[in-house]
Amino acid sequence: MMEKLLPRHMQIIYDINWRFLQQMRGRYGDDWDRISRMSIIEETPDADKYVRMAYLAVIAARTVNGVAAIHSNILRDDTFAPFHELFPGKFQNKTNGVTPRRWLAFCNEPLRELLTDTLGSDAWIKDLDRLKVLREHARDPALQKRWQEVKALAKDKALSTIERLSGVALPNREAMLDVQVKRIHEYKRQLLNVLGIVHRYDTIRKLPRAERGGVVPRVCVIGGKAAPGYEMAKRIIKLVSAVAEKVNNDPEVGDLLKVAFVPDYNVSVAEAIIPGTELSEHISTAGTEASGTGNMKFAMNGALIIGTMDGANIEIAEEIGEDNIFIFGARASEVAGLRAARAEFQPDPRFLHTLDLIRSGTFGWEDYFVPLLDSITYSDYYLVANDFGPYIEAQERVDRVYQKPEEWTAMSINSTAGSGFFSSDRTILEYAKDIWGVEPTPVPNQRDDFDD
Repeated sequence: MMEKLLPRHMQIIYDINWRFLQQMRGRYGDDWDRISRMSIIEETPDADKYVRMAYLAVIAARTVNGVAAIHSNILRDDTFAPFHELFPGKFQNKTNGVTPRRWLAFCNEPLRELLTDTLGSDAWIKDLDRLKVLREHARDPALQKRWQEVKALAKDKALSTIERLSGVALPNREAMLDVQVKRIHEYKRQLLNVLGIVHRYDTIRKLPRAERGGVVPRVCVIGGKAAPGYEMAKRIIKLVSAVAEKVNNDPEVGDLLKVAFVPDYNVSVAEAIIPGTELSEHISTAGTEASGTGNMKFAMNGALIIGTMDGANIEIAEEIGEDNIFIFGARASEVAGLRAARAEFQPDPRFLHTLDLIRSGTFGWEDYFVPLLDSITYSDYYLVANDFGPYIEAQERVDRVYQKPEEWTAMSINSTAGSGFFSSDRTILEYAKDIWGVEPTPVPNQRDDFDD
């Protein structure tokens, strides 16, 4: 098809590939098995041909970089391992960043004012590493009190936005705001989140009324968009909606648990929700998320992260301290082995019971959810069953810390304090220095120019 649609392009690609393969012959001789694995053109036993576009990019580019440390390691050690051996100096890492102007100073004005008052100036807006000073004051009662007031204002705004967009009434403003907003995809594991919500709902219902006073109330929010043809993602959205419909109308649970799906999630909605979020979920299967930038935005605004050691979560944990993030689940180095051992794996009984609740029709639409549940009962490529138990235990740790406001607030302050590395200013400077070979040009002082 490509030869028919773009014949001249294919001529150029064939020529690039031929020249590259001649270079490889000069290096490896007639080791055609090795050379063919590096060819831009893949030929199948049926004589079909495919263009390996990523290989073309690696061969043609001066530099190749991942966008988080784990992503760059996977590129070097797995995806492009033969090319890294051949061109070791070509591969770099450039961890993503987000602009603190939009994602903190602009969208969270009360926190901006608090940071400026605490640090003595607003210079942090252009030099986010200055936030590190906050660590020295994380347990200062005066700062904690103001921090809690600022977060409460942002939380109220976020909850009002969620009510407006989802149609779900959220009267308990003291409930923890637990948010997962991102593109809907199996590897991002919104399904794991929903199963956790179902488990929480079932646990609350089974508690004697006298014991429900110890439950940490939660508002669980999931938002995002699915690709038009992505059937499994659409089923996940339907499951979220079905669970929300059941939970939100169950008087046995009341305001101890509310569930909302935010449709048409976009930047404007993010600017309203992120500042007020208390717990942010970044729970992809280890080794599948290139970086993520949502995690950076939430951490910058003092949300605590529950997540796996995947994407930029790893570097966030390093920067803010692992004591200030709720980490769980399999590591990337373990994933292949866990997939291979799937046949012998015994799922957590809580996982099986949660699936049974959905299969039995507790939330309706049981036939529609069969393919979704089968995908995690048999092959379970994204290890939802494996990580379910550790996820529930991490959520229990979240509840325990939330009941200690001083501890939670200190972690929140430390989250913001450690977010300086995730400014896009740092990322762009690294690209400029290491890849583009350009230096910053100072902006002329317009007043001086006018005077001259």
